[in-house]
Amino acid sequence: MNLNRLFITFFGTGLSPKAPGTVGSFAALLVGLLILEFFPMETLFMLTLAITVIGIFEINKYEKETGSHDDKSIVIDEVAGMWIALMFAIATSKTMNYAYAEEIAIVGSFIAFRLFDIWKPSTIGTIDRKVKGGLGVMGDDILAGIAGGLLTIVVLLGLGKVL
Repeated sequence: MNLNRLFITFFGTGLSPKAPGTVGSFAALLVGLLILEFFPMETLFMLTLAITVIGIFEINKYEKETGSHDDKSIVIDEVAGMWIALMFAIATSKTMNYAYAEEIAIVGSFIAFRLFDIWKPSTIGTIDRKVKGGLGVMGDDILAGIAGGLLTIVVLLGLGKVL
């Protein structure tokens, strides 16, 4: 396995025979939480930005070599989207004053991101269908991450009102 393939499959998690996107998203969640344990949120933000830009170019290179588009083993896009949703959720959970807010944020961000990534409503689906190359592969997951993060914020704030 070359470095390109190692990167776009997020160290091989995208090679899972079943649900590679979910496996990649879960691995991203664990790595994101590990990063946040030792580094500030800004570090995760910069890493997300870096893998997004690098991902676009590496996916373009892979698609040119293989002649395929959005190979199911490519999960670096899920990593970026998951980290975006996680950052929104964790930042909001720190402002909540009820028990288990951070745990709800973690689980909620994963579920909400996967929901938007699979469902692909509105602009997310349009980007997935119409934008070619690495930008299309990364773009829909970036928007799914933003949407998932915003949905998780709404849930956390709603729980804050009723608890």
